[in-house]
This record gives sequence, structure tokens and C-alpha cells, in this order.
Amino acid sequence: MKRGFYTIMSAQFFSSLADNALFVAAVELLRSSGAAEWQRAALVPMFALFYVVLAPFVGAFADAVPKGKVMFYSNSIKVVGCLMMLFGTHPLMAYAIVGLGAAAYSPAKYGILTELLPPSQLVKANGWIEGLTIASIILGVLLGGQLIGDRISGMLLGFDLPLIDTGIDTGPEAAIASLVGLYVLAALFNLRIPRTDAPLQPVAHSLVGLVRDFSSCNSRLWQDKLGQISLATTTLFWGVSGNLRYIVLAWAAAALGYGTQQASSLVGVVAIGTAVGAVVASLYCRLDRATTVIPLGIAMGLLVIFMNLIGNVWVAAPFLILLGGIGGYLVVPMNALLQHRGHNLMGAGRSIAVQNFNEQACILGLGAFYTAMTRFGLSAFGAITIFGIVVAGTMWWIRRWHQRNLVEHKEEVEHLLDLARSDDLKPVDR
Repeated sequence: MKRGFYTIMSAQFFSSLADNALFVAAVELLRSSGAAEWQRAALVPMFALFYVVLAPFVGAFADAVPKGKVMFYSNSIKVVGCLMMLFGTHPLMAYAIVGLGAAAYSPAKYGILTELLPPSQLVKANGWIEGLTIASIILGVLLGGQLIGDRISGMLLGFDLPLIDTGIDTGPEAAIASLVGLYVLAALFNLRIPRTDAPLQPVAHSLVGLVRDFSSCNSRLWQDKLGQISLATTTLFWGVSGNLRYIVLAWAAAALGYGTQQASSLVGVVAIGTAVGAVVASLYCRLDRATTVIPLGIAMGLLVIFMNLIGNVWVAAPFLILLGGIGGYLVVPMNALLQHRGHNLMGAGRSIAVQNFNEQACILGLGAFYTAMTRFGLSAFGAITIFGIVVAGTMWWIRRWHQRNLVEHKEEVEHLLDLARSDDLKPVDR
């Protein structure tokens, strides 16, 4: 791997670490203030909101500006969101601003991989990036759980600034304040990301032009016979995974009687399995064989339903590791294939923006659906059953879709697979 890749990894780690710790702190902030449960569930779709709204613009912006600078600006926006949450803005609105920073960050983060590395290293690079991201999820939710706990929050609240009244009086507020430092650290790494030789692509001068350009890119990726399958798979995976982060918290409360601090550790357990699956996939799954992992999505959906039968943490922990491992092995090769097709069809930033739009739209839609069900009294067990059925059924349909493409568009699919195979086998420029 080139040297700049490790700088990108460091920046991503600390930014994602803060994102996940902030989610736990925001859930506890709402709970401790007496907010209804549906508001806590609404944190997930609110974070996804700007991914969807700004999708036509952030990809073009990431292709028009050096991506290290884009990532720096994005982390700065996240800091603003944290400060808003601390000083009076409703947590849902402030968390949406953090989501705005994340929406701008993602096309640059993934897009620079295709500029910095050859296609033969994309699966491996995605494995490392996803594995590191999952590690940051594990540590982030654990960090968030510890920061809101009585011991550490008490220590944080004990720090007083002379002659300054910060207004930070609760454990969740102290946790959020401390996370600002992590975002600043990530921003410093962003400044060290090297400028690649990839040419910058001009941005259309009008909003209508940007929307038209984005719509064209979205259409091209959905019409591509491999791009559509990988995009459908990753869209569903992240749509469900994004909401399972909160659902696991709700399930742990209902099935195990856990509070936010204890339940956050189980979210980390799922992430452990995902990290292992991601690394294994990066080592053993080739780019042209990515579609062979689709049946794992069906299995993952069926396993989600079995969560309802678990009432013991010693059974839950290995089960959640297995569930995460299947997900990690599924998403890494499909994500790499999607990046490969997107890079060949359009600019890297634009292709990632299209991916984010579809994935976050799925998170937003499923999150709004789950929030509405919670608002009207649906239990965590019922939500898990519905999500499991949706995942298994939709992955079965995607598998049938790909099989139909192999029959009806055999020459086109084989050509695209040959292209992926030849790119995967190209010698690495060291």
C-alpha cells in the first residue's frame, strides 16, 4: 500500500470513532432529558437526511476539490454539530448537522482510494478501510458507553474552566464536549493526506446542472449489469445495518434489561464479527468473484430473526459475532465491485455520492419506518422480525435478478467480469 493510504486510514479511524461515540452520547442525552423513545430512534434517519438531500452536490464537490481538503472541511462541520448539541439546539437537529459533515466526507474518503491505488488493490484496501471502520465502531460505542457512565462523566464534569460557565452540567453533555477533540484530531490527519495526480473535474455552474449530472450518474450505475447488483446489495446491507445499530440497543433493553451503557457493548460485539468478516473477504475474495457472496445476505436476514429467541448474553455475544462476520464478508467485495464499476463509468467522487444516496435513502426510509412503528407501539422484537424478513426476501430477489442477467445479458456480464478480472490481476505499481 502507498504511504498516503495509512494517513487516510488514520483520519477515517478517528472521525468514525467520534461518530459512533457521539451516537451513544446522543441517545443517552435524549433519554436522560425525558424524550420519547421514537426521538431516540429518529437519530438514525436524521443522520442520513443530508446524505440524501445533498447527494447531487457532494460527489461533484469531492471531484472538484482535493479530497484531503474536503475531508478537513467535513470534520469541521461535525465539530459545529457537536457544539450546537451542547449549547441549546435540539439533539435531532444538531445530529443532522453532524450527518451533513459525514455526507460531505464519504465521497472523498472512498473516492481517493480509486485515485491512489490500482484496481488490483481495491478489495484489499476496502477490507482494511472497512475493518478499521468497524474497529472504530467497536471502540466508538464502547467509548461512548464509558463516557456517559457515572465514573468517567463525573471526572469530566469535575473539570472547571476559570471564569467561564460552559453550561455543561450532565454526563452526556460532558461526553459530547470531549468528542470535539477527536474530530479535531481527525481534521489534523486530513491535512496530511497527499494530493493525487487525478485531474480535478469542474462542477456544473447551476443547481439544475448538478442535479441533472447526478441523475445521469445514478441512472448509468443502475443500468450497468454488475453495478446494479452490487449497488442493490450494498444499499440494502447498509440500510439495515444503519438501523440495527439502534435496534440492538432497543433489543438489549427489552431482552436483557440493559441500559444504554451496557447495551452499547453489544453493538460493539456485532462490529467485531463484521471486522473479521471484512478482513477475511479482503484476503480471499477476488473482484470478479464478488457476486458469489450474495447468498450470504439471505442467510444474514434469516439469522436476524433468531435474535428474538435469545435471552442470555452468553448466547447473544457469539451469535452477534457470527451475524456481523457474515455481513462483513458480504459487503467488502460488493463494495469494491461497486467502486470499480463506478470509477469506470464516472468520477470516483460522483460514483461514491450515488452509492451514498442510495444507501442513505434506504437508511432514511427504513429508519423512518422503524421510528413510525415505535411511535405507534411496535416492540423491538417485532421490528427485528420485520427487518429479517425484508433482508432475506430482498437478497433472494437480488440473487434472482443477477441470475436473470447472466442468462439475458450473458455477453455483457461476461465482458464486465473479464474487465474486473484483468484489472484485479494487473501488477501493482509500488
